[in-house]
Amino acid sequence: MESLSETAYAYLLLAPALLLLLVIAVYPLIQTFGYSLFADQLTGSSRLGEFVGLQNYVALLTGARNFALPSNFLPNLTSQFPFIKNVYSSALMVTLIFTGFSVLFETLVGFAQALVLDQDFRGRRWVRVAIIIPWAVPIVIQGMIFYLMFQPNIGFLVGTPQDPAFLNQIGPLSISYTPLRNTADSLFLIIIADVWKTSAFMALLILAGLQSIDRSLYNVARVSGATKWQQFKMITFPLILPTVLVAMLFRTIAAMRVYGIIETMAGCTTVPSLSCLVVTTFNNSLYATSATVAFITAVLIGIVVSVYIVKFADAEGGF
Repeated sequence: MESLSETAYAYLLLAPALLLLLVIAVYPLIQTFGYSLFADQLTGSSRLGEFVGLQNYVALLTGARNFALPSNFLPNLTSQFPFIKNVYSSALMVTLIFTGFSVLFETLVGFAQALVLDQDFRGRRWVRVAIIIPWAVPIVIQGMIFYLMFQPNIGFLVGTPQDPAFLNQIGPLSISYTPLRNTADSLFLIIIADVWKTSAFMALLILAGLQSIDRSLYNVARVSGATKWQQFKMITFPLILPTVLVAMLFRTIAAMRVYGIIETMAGCTTVPSLSCLVVTTFNNSLYATSATVAFITAVLIGIVVSVYIVKFADAEGGF
């Protein structure tokens, strides 16, 4: 080993991790792609039918396979139904809407929490514990909490037509009396539940980045007469941006695979997502179609990761 170059030695140390990645990630992905090249076998002992090549992908991406699925992959943009209804019936659109809004608000809330926790004040340790608690709650427990909160007659946030609760009286933001049976209301509440839980994760990552900033920079800025906003704009935000992007990358990947919170709160039939589509098609014995959706989901996640790395990594000091 002493004769190895520094680069070769680094690759040698990474070899066990790369081998493990190949076994538990790359090989199953290749196998999934292989399954997607066959037809669904709904009868007989074999799970897969004849080899059909890329026909499953063509059928999904053109909408020809939607009629056979528990929920649509793409929105059916016809003049027969309202646009919004078709968007919410599409697993792809529901996943993108959930990912965009949840990651955005988790980042904003987590950033605000991190800025507060970075200050020196009495009881800061207990405030940190309080912020972390939601993140420690299991997804199933979290889903049941919000499910019970918004159940008609028993949930304290949803009333009845005779006895309306607070959320039924807030004008354009009001929700229905059975919000978890309506796709739009359910998605809105699921995003709130996800932000409540995972903003703590964002806060912890961003807080680690804040505490790595050299405090002498702020002393120099104060001596120079810089305001709090100028300090944030010129010191805090540029130095913390790479950490924020890494945190957003982690949360984007997780959000695009959302399943547990949907299934426990509203169910996949009410709020379809890509992961819900994979599970429901598999449970309906559409094994090749399930593999097709799973592989497309993996490709979409790969594209998102590539965009993060290409657009932000080099420009902002790297991941």
